[in-house]
Amino acid sequence: QVQVVESGGGLVQPGGSLRLSCVASGSIFGLDAMGWYRRAPGKERELVATIRNGGITTYADSVKGRFTISRDNAKNTVYLQLNSLKPEDTAVYYCHADLPLKRYWGQGTQVTVSS
Repeated sequence: QVQVVESGGGLVQPGGSLRLSCVASGSIFGLDAMGWYRRAPGKERELVATIRNGGITTYADSVKGRFTISRDNAKNTVYLQLNSLKPEDTAVYYCHADLPLKRYWGQGTQVTVSS
């Protein structure tokens, strides 16, 4: 069994910051990429950022320069630092953890950007 658990969402004002965390645990031998997607109300799920085991990162154009993904391999944890938040960043943020044969997802954490 593999568990993927996110934390760190919440309500923040425009221009504010949040840090999301995600821990993968269980049978995670061969863990490679971890990362974040999001789904805003009425929209499709979209990539936010991913990071490979070796540290290679990928970002959506909409978050480049504002969000930073990082990971601690010893803790099987990935982080997403969200800065300069905008109302359009409001979404449920889902963490994924990639094993050789399957991608596992967390339950999601709500990020709301509003004044």
